[in-house]
Amino acid sequence: MLNLIADLLMVLGATGLGYACVAALSRLPVFPVQAVEVLTPLTHVTTDQLDIVTRTSLKGNFFTVNLDDVRSNFEKLPWVRRADVRRRWPGVIEVRLEEHVATAYWRVGDTGDMRLVNRYGEIFTASSNAQMPVFAGPEGSAGVLLTKFNEFAGKLGDLGGHLVGVSMSAREAWQLKLDDGLTIELGHEQASPTLNDRLERFVSLYPKARTQLNMKVAVVDLRYPNGFALRPVADTAATKQVGNKGK
Repeated sequence: MLNLIADLLMVLGATGLGYACVAALSRLPVFPVQAVEVLTPLTHVTTDQLDIVTRTSLKGNFFTVNLDDVRSNFEKLPWVRRADVRRRWPGVIEVRLEEHVATAYWRVGDTGDMRLVNRYGEIFTASSNAQMPVFAGPEGSAGVLLTKFNEFAGKLGDLGGHLVGVSMSAREAWQLKLDDGLTIELGHEQASPTLNDRLERFVSLYPKARTQLNMKVAVVDLRYPNGFALRPVADTAATKQVGNKGK
């Protein structure tokens, strides 16, 4: 029994000593991080931003640098959606960055502040001067608005205008804006007529109705079961009703 205990103590001692030696060796300056290589092409992230993250994150040597901290710091950059950080012997830290691809602006409540929406329907904070549609809606609805924008834009294409704004109220009422200034009050989703039914009816009748009425339209109200209403640009003009036959 004494021999067994002695052998066990020797094994434990050797293991502890080996671990201590490895830990001490890993902290020696003979294992510095020699380079940080970003392996993905970047569009928005700048070299200066990469340098700042590198200087503030790389603490320790090749073995002791905390890769989770490095990854987290890269993901704090405005245009970075995801970062992957790995070691490559003998002294390189490899970084792969996935940048956001912005598809729309997001209007924050009534403050006028703008965020960006990426192609996954995620909101992020960054600066952009790109020409993109503007979304507005309840918190967490950016993905829904992105999907609906694509549907609505496809149906409105026959009018020759471009959809530049989509908003959904807290009660899920939809409003669309075209690049010529036209506002479309689409209303709530319902069994019949659906949003798509109302929009298709509008697209088929609107060109003829606009020609017959000879007026510049500011707002189209599609919240009617059998037609839609046109509101002229002049507030004093009477609202005109258009039925299924465009009369």
